[in-house]
Amino acid sequence: MTSNSTHFYQLQAEQARDKARSEPLKNVRENLDRCAAAWDVLAARSMRSDELRAKEAERKLQEPFLPR
Repeated sequence: MTSNSTHFYQLQAEQARDKARSEPLKNVRENLDRCAAAWDVLAARSMRSDELRAKEAERKLQEPFLPR
C-alpha cells in the first residue's frame, strides 16, 4: 500500500517527465529531467517508509497484548 505522499511524488515525477518530452528548449528540458529525478528519489524514500511502517504494524500485531 502506498501513502498519499508516495503517490503525489510519483505523479510529480511523471508530470515533469511529460513536460520535458514536449519542451523544445534543451536547458529547460534538462532542468525538468533533474526535477523528475528528484521526485523519483522522494518517491523511493516514501515507499521505503511505507514498507517499514507496514512491517512495524505487522510486528506489533504479532506480539502478545500485555495490559499495564
